Amino acid sequence: MATEWAGLIGFVAALALALLRVPVAVAMALVGIIGTLLLTDWMSASYVMASLPFEAIFPYGLSVVPLFIFMGVFASHSGLSNNLFRGITAFSGHRPGGLAASSIGASAVFGAICGSSLATCATMGRVALPEMRQRGYAKSLAGASIAAGGTLGVLIPPSILLVIYALMTEQSIGALFAGAMIPGLLATVLYIVSIRIQVMRNPSLAPVSDYVPWSQRWGALLRMWDAIVLIVLVIGGIYAGLFSPTEAAAVGAGGALLFAFLRKRLNWSVLRTGIRETAGMTGMIFLILIGAALFNFFIETSGLTQTLVDWITTQGYSPLVVLIALLVFYVVLGCFMDSLSMILLTVVPAYGVITGVGYDPIWFGVVLVSVVEIGLITPPIGMNLFIIQGVSSDMTITTLSRGILPFLAADFIRVILMVAIPGLVLWLPHLLGFGAY
Repeated sequence: MATEWAGLIGFVAALALALLRVPVAVAMALVGIIGTLLLTDWMSASYVMASLPFEAIFPYGLSVVPLFIFMGVFASHSGLSNNLFRGITAFSGHRPGGLAASSIGASAVFGAICGSSLATCATMGRVALPEMRQRGYAKSLAGASIAAGGTLGVLIPPSILLVIYALMTEQSIGALFAGAMIPGLLATVLYIVSIRIQVMRNPSLAPVSDYVPWSQRWGALLRMWDAIVLIVLVIGGIYAGLFSPTEAAAVGAGGALLFAFLRKRLNWSVLRTGIRETAGMTGMIFLILIGAALFNFFIETSGLTQTLVDWITTQGYSPLVVLIALLVFYVVLGCFMDSLSMILLTVVPAYGVITGVGYDPIWFGVVLVSVVEIGLITPPIGMNLFIIQGVSSDMTITTLSRGILPFLAADFIRVILMVAIPGLVLWLPHLLGFGAY
């Protein structure tokens, strides 16, 4: 039992260090190394510490991470996001709250290319926020709609978080991508409904924009062709069985680079900047993965995960009570920690507990990503809120926090629906025949 207590103390220590703003990679690696030394002899610990960092980033499946990041970076540099927003705005901008709804729609499409919430939020913030502010939108609605729309980048496939979850739990990336598609679309719809309700209650939040003639609408739609082609190639190729996720990521990366060239946005400066951004983000993720591998080895060696599963099953708690407790834990943790850190720090014990009480691992993966994305817009440390503040310096966290509340309500409704109707996640993987799904 002493080893299990060591695992629990180590878990709490890593969590405390992360909350104290120690880099999560350092926190997990430090606890993992010290814990392994305490539980094993020096020779065993040194062997583990020498081999695990390599094994953590060696799997072939991890190659999708830099490729999807590369695709999102060069899609942003090619000006694709501007055309997305203007194309969708041409059809809905003249309706009440239309520009805010357009930013949600454009974020959803860009998220299907980018795979990163922070990148989606920053990109759409630079594109859509000035348009809304120029047309008299309230700061709270304008900033909050982009912050909320940014969360779609980690849910709508391809998603970096879903890839990380798949690799850490040995689940199918394709099945997770398929399972996240309907919840991602549901999130988009619920956000737009939230905007319409807010504007109906207070029309001064969003003045109506000018009507765009159909001739101009078709022109704006045609300028979105490269984004549509990229999405069809990547997501359609995976679902149709033409590409594996890794091959699709390579096709997407090449396509984004080609579109940047065709738009005459590709020069040596952009190429250097894009490669540097890709390398920086990839290096950050891989360092966190190394720390997570050391930490998770310690947790597994301590027997904490199996002890938790055994204790929960003997207590007679229903699976629903266990699930709700775990989701509440993630929502609270999301107020203080970023989504990637949360998943890497907690997914091993959480996965063991949730599958131990009988829940489907693909379903849980999508629900988990849906819940941790709530943390991206939850005050006081919602990362997307700070990104919007960085894009527009006159935005205050208080204003954004007030504006984000209706979107948080939409998120909670979506999670409740996913728990009540598991088919929202599992129907498409079943239909497309991914593995056992």
